[in-house]
Amino acid sequence: MSKSHQLAKRLREVILDGTWVANTNYKDQLTGLDWKTAITHFDRLNSIAVLAQHIHYYLKGVSQVLAGGTLDIRDQYSFDFPLIAAQAEWDAFLEQFWADAEVFAAQVEALPEEQLDQPFVAEKYGTYLRNIDCMMEHGYYHLGQIVLIKKLLQGKR
Repeated sequence: MSKSHQLAKRLREVILDGTWVANTNYKDQLTGLDWKTAITHFDRLNSIAVLAQHIHYYLKGVSQVLAGGTLDIRDQYSFDFPLIAAQAEWDAFLEQFWADAEVFAAQVEALPEEQLDQPFVAEKYGTYLRNIDCMMEHGYYHLGQIVLIKKLLQGKR
């Protein structure tokens, strides 16, 4: 199995279907979650919806580069999203998240092995491999927060 294929498999695990590292994934945690719970803040923590949108923001930004586009995402905007105001909006976001995650994983899977060690956009951003690895690490970091926030919100009821 190529390194690109292994990376794509791990990306799918954290977002779509895996249980290897955290015994869960984004799709498992967010599917069936009602929008009111998703947008609820516990104390001063980010909401589950904002955390999911934050990961999606970076996924889309890196995916755009893999598709031959420019790197347009900026950390300063990575938590700025319109408030979700209905279940249909939340469901539509989730469907887009799952679709975009699959596109991203397929793009990673198609990367030539030698490209993984090449600079990602500019040398200051490291290599393609580093950026893809960071997407997974970042994803697991916020997945853990989502799991904890869900538990805190359930205990609040």
